[in-house]
Amino acid sequence: MGAWLPSASWSSIFLLLLLGQNTSKTLLLRAAVHTSPRFLYSAAVLATEALKAMLAAAWVLSSGGSPRSILRFLRAEWRNFLRVMVPAGIYNCQQMLEFVALSRLEAPVFSVIVQTKLLTTALFSVLLLGKQLRAQQMIALVLLMVGVILAQMKGGQKTLLDVTPDAFIGASATLCIATLSGFAAVYTERVLKRGQLRAHTHAQDILGYMQIQMALASLLIIGMFAAIMDMPTILEVGLWHGFDRAACIAVVSSALGGLIVSAVLKYADSVLKGYATAASVILTGVLSSMFLGTTLDLHFMLAVINVTCSIALYSQVGVASAPVISPSETEPLARGA
Repeated sequence: MGAWLPSASWSSIFLLLLLGQNTSKTLLLRAAVHTSPRFLYSAAVLATEALKAMLAAAWVLSSGGSPRSILRFLRAEWRNFLRVMVPAGIYNCQQMLEFVALSRLEAPVFSVIVQTKLLTTALFSVLLLGKQLRAQQMIALVLLMVGVILAQMKGGQKTLLDVTPDAFIGASATLCIATLSGFAAVYTERVLKRGQLRAHTHAQDILGYMQIQMALASLLIIGMFAAIMDMPTILEVGLWHGFDRAACIAVVSSALGGLIVSAVLKYADSVLKGYATAASVILTGVLSSMFLGTTLDLHFMLAVINVTCSIALYSQVGVASAPVISPSETEPLARGA
C-alpha cells in the first residue's frame, strides 16, 4: 500500500469498507440461495476464489508489481503456500457453511449467531498470539454481544430461534462458522504480523502477493472437493448450472470481502475486524429504517447504546499486537529486484 497515508488511515479506510461489505453480504447470500435455481455451492466458492485471485493480481500490478515478480514470490515462498493451506481450507469450509446456514435461517438470525466469532477471535488471540485481554475489554465484548442480539430482536420476541430441524441445522452451521472464523482470522494475522515471510520480504505490497497465494491454495482445495464430491452433478448439468444474477452478485461481494478482511488484518487487527462486522448489523437496521420503512423499537435503541459503550470501552485499552510488516520492507521484489 502506498506510503502517502499512515497505517492508521489505511486501518480506518479498510474498516469502513468492511463495514459496507458486511452490511450487504448476508442479504445477498440469503437472496441467492432462495431466489436462484439450485446451484452447486462448491461452484460458487470456486468462482469466488478465482475472482479473488484476479483482483489480488490486479492489486499487485497496479502497485508496481509484474507477472514475473508474482511468479518469483510464489516460487520463493512455497513453504508459506503450505502454511496458508490451513486458513484457505477453513475459509472454503466457512463459505460452504454460509450457504447451508442461510438456506435454513433468516438473515437477521444468522447475523446474530455469527457474532459469536468475536468471542472466539478474542480467545484465539490470547491462545495463539499471546495477546492479553483485560477485564475492561472482556466487558466490552459482552456488551457488544448483548447489543447485537438486541438489535435483531423485535418487540415482544422472547427467543431468536424456533427450534425446528432446519433451524437447528442452520444454527449449528453458523456456530461452526464462528469458531472457524475466529481461528482462521488469528492464524492469518499471525502469518502477516509475526514475520513468517521474512525469508523473502521484498515485495512492495506483501498483502497482495499473499492474497494471490491464498486464493491459489483455496482454488486447489475447493477444486479437489468439487471433483470428488460433485463430479456426478457437474457431468449431468454442468458446473455453473443454476447461476443467475443474484448468485453472481453474491460471488462478487464475497470475493471483495476476502480482500478487505485481509487488509484489515494487516493494518488493524482481527478483534477490530469483528467490531466492524458487528457494527454492520446496526447499519443494516438503520438503512432498513431509512429506505424500507422498518420501525426501530426500544430493543434497537438499547442495542445502539450497548454497541457504542462497547466500542468506547475497547478503544480505551490497547491490545499488545505483533509487529506489522512495513511496506518499506517489501519494496524491492515488486520492482523486479
